[in-house]
Amino acid sequence: MRINLGKQTNSKADPRIRVMLAEDHAMVREGLKLLLEAEPDIEVVAEAETGRQALRLAEKLLPDVIVMDIAMPLLNGLEAARQIRVNVPNAKILVLSAHSDDAYVERMIALGARGYLIKQTSSHILSKAIRQVHRGNTFFSPSIESQFRNRSAALSQEGVAAMSHPPLSSREVEVLQLIAEGKANKQIASELEISIKTVEKHRQHLMDKLGIHDTAGLTRYSIAAGIIESSVQVTIL
Repeated sequence: MRINLGKQTNSKADPRIRVMLAEDHAMVREGLKLLLEAEPDIEVVAEAETGRQALRLAEKLLPDVIVMDIAMPLLNGLEAARQIRVNVPNAKILVLSAHSDDAYVERMIALGARGYLIKQTSSHILSKAIRQVHRGNTFFSPSIESQFRNRSAALSQEGVAAMSHPPLSSREVEVLQLIAEGKANKQIASELEISIKTVEKHRQHLMDKLGIHDTAGLTRYSIAAGIIESSVQVTIL
């Protein structure tokens, strides 16, 4: 995790767009940073390796734009975006993901993302997208723009609830992702700063709510729901 604490607010003397990169692959982050910092009006103020780091850094640094991947460890981009929109409402979220599935695009728009780019996008398009979402506009990769241009306004948070049945709370999603990533109760408790007993209660509530009564089943559900990628899990027996 890298943080630039030099300037935490824009000023007339430095009107650059303050950007945070939320991407778990170090080489991708470094490449994005080099490309963006070549732009005179953009400053990369922080880099996050996990969704949880992204949330904490967003709350601390209040970036103008967050370039967010979906497949993030500990807290996926979907849930990180949902919590950031609540806790840092002025931050604009721009998705940069390898996923171009309709469901992912719809869910991120419903969660308040202002733009969605696929990772094959050129650096020129990325910087242009950052400027547009910073101005309050929406921006999509050309490959998906025509399909979703007129749908962003119609989608809402209620749309997300309808897509995920039964709906899970933010904390339940966090616990579920960590379970699916193979974390033991003690590790989950440490990561979320809660007691092991509370983790056990969350695990039981998840099983009761989803009608799933083993860890392998919870992992399969997490993959199907897009909470984790199939490559994240170790083994499903």
